[in-house]
Amino acid sequence: GKTGYPFVDAIMRQLRQEGFIHHLGRHMVACFLTRGDLWISWEAGARVFEEELLDADYAVNNFNWLWLSCSGFFYQYFRCYSPIAFGKKTDPNGDYIRKYVPELKSFDKKYIYEPWRAPIVDQKKWGCVIGNDYPKPIVAHDEASKANMSKVASAYAAFKDGGGGAKRAAEAADGAGGKKKVKR
Repeated sequence: GKTGYPFVDAIMRQLRQEGFIHHLGRHMVACFLTRGDLWISWEAGARVFEEELLDADYAVNNFNWLWLSCSGFFYQYFRCYSPIAFGKKTDPNGDYIRKYVPELKSFDKKYIYEPWRAPIVDQKKWGCVIGNDYPKPIVAHDEASKANMSKVASAYAAFKDGGGGAKRAAEAADGAGGKKKVKR
């Protein structure tokens, strides 16, 4: 719960505190962790959910992570949850953030989803200076999501015809921030 994106942080803090998050919250953080922003393996997120969710089910959990990360190659990868816009759409006043990210509870709703945009004088007045009392965003969402969507598009194109084998998988992974090369 310290990504610098209040909606994502609220979701993760609710998970840690209560052992439950709404399915759309699960979608948001899965997208953020994987194809949307951080480009981290779905397996890392699946492990956290397996440990923290009271309603965890191994098969359902892993399937959902494969689906939402687009690792299963059967989802429309070009849509990406925004850690700002999605929260504004579902909770325009930021009440959810105020509950689970109390350091931002005094922020005006204009800045609750993007507290780094608030003037420093207001941040001080509200008792939370971004970068000191609450983290700055871990990534620039617009840039990260565009780069990651491009990586996913390249992987999809490489396997469009169902072929390609290990060599193409390795090339796609290397071009998409992959850490392992597949040996032939």
